[in-house]
Amino acid sequence: MISVVPIVLLVLLLHFTVAPLGDDMPRFLAGAALFVLGLGLFLMGADIGVLPVGQKVGSALTARRSLPLMLAVGFLVGFIITVAEPDVQVLAAQVIGVAPVLAPMALVCIIGVGVGFFVAVAMGRIIFQLSLKLLLLLCYLAVFTCAAFVPDLFVGIGFDAGGATTGPMTVPFIMALGVGVAAVRGGSHSGDDSFGFVGLASVGPILAVLMLGLFASPAVPKEEAAATASQLGIFDHFLHLLPEVLHEVSMALGPLALLFLCFRLFLIKLSRRQTLHMVMGLIYTFLGVVMFFLGVKGGFMPAGNTLGGLLSLPENRFLLIPVALILGAVVVCAEPAVWILTEQVQNISGGAIRRSLMLAALSIGVSLAVGIAMFRVTTGTSLWYFLIPGYAAALLLMRSCPKMFTAIAFDSGGVASGPMASTFILAFMLGVSRGVGGNPAVDAFGCIAMIAMTPLIAIQLLGMIFSRKTGDRT
Repeated sequence: MISVVPIVLLVLLLHFTVAPLGDDMPRFLAGAALFVLGLGLFLMGADIGVLPVGQKVGSALTARRSLPLMLAVGFLVGFIITVAEPDVQVLAAQVIGVAPVLAPMALVCIIGVGVGFFVAVAMGRIIFQLSLKLLLLLCYLAVFTCAAFVPDLFVGIGFDAGGATTGPMTVPFIMALGVGVAAVRGGSHSGDDSFGFVGLASVGPILAVLMLGLFASPAVPKEEAAATASQLGIFDHFLHLLPEVLHEVSMALGPLALLFLCFRLFLIKLSRRQTLHMVMGLIYTFLGVVMFFLGVKGGFMPAGNTLGGLLSLPENRFLLIPVALILGAVVVCAEPAVWILTEQVQNISGGAIRRSLMLAALSIGVSLAVGIAMFRVTTGTSLWYFLIPGYAAALLLMRSCPKMFTAIAFDSGGVASGPMASTFILAFMLGVSRGVGGNPAVDAFGCIAMIAMTPLIAIQLLGMIFSRKTGDRT
């Protein structure tokens, strides 16, 4: 409720003042109710089913002392959960709708290969105790080298893919996997090693899409006008979406459930009670994600698109950036993965890094990100003018920031850009881009990239302040 109410209040205020949403408003409210129920069930399922299995798998792989097995399983896990991630499928569908690159599933598989490879890299980093800061520096140098040679379209899509991959299915398992590997590997900085998995995994899809851009140069057509709204009643409207959502969520959880079964049979030992918890966790997660995406697809996305179009009218354009700033601040609190990350940070730090402090830093960072993205959409400014100085600042801050906070920062960049960014905010930006006569294929894509970038700076600044107050500079 705390996550969703601020967004609902903001949309209600705009609806009753400058941007009446018509039939989209009751659907938005129904979608918000489904969102709350779905988020609650999802978090419960992740807590009792997904996270414990991820930690046990990480521990079991490390205990086997087989590097080929560990890297192979890491790649397989990263690939399967990315291909199954609903956020990635939504992003691919939106990309194909405005700029045909490949078939949607082919694009998703390319992104999955990138994530799988870098999950394996992240596991190898912990085993060989490689410096996360050095690895991130080398990876992003490779990213920007590739980006210099591809069309602008692929830059926006690539960086957006890096954010969209770290959604409600991917983050819990990858983070728990990292905790398990770090716990068995041990060492004086095992807590630090628990983080950084998501940050490294986010690099994979960026590089994968940029490398695709080296060989494919599709035309960039302007997006056609949005489809007219459905005339169905509220109940029929959501019922009509249910088969599509059930299919997407089944695609998300089916391979993951099969993977868990293989782990249960061949890799980890679970008691009957633990097995029951795993099954119940997957059931709760399935029901939660179905409700969550029904709310998002049936209420949040249409309302975001319509709202963007109404605010882009000449008499309302002065509101675009203020609304974007507020929207960014409240939307990050509605991301399921953010709640999981902040809880794990608080637990592993022994309460020294409070959840409320993390949420405040992320809200400020994402607020600025959505404001900058809105400026880009309305002016057509190149994404390069923001990515280069932003990532340069993030990489320079690594010199003075404690290692744990650097790892947390790059993880936060991934989790802040989850399903709400891929659906509501991107739909809002697409609506604005059409309204101002821009090119959504170039102007709107890149907003998720901005959301993923600003936490890198905000959390590292928080870490530097924290280290000065505590005297811990490690």
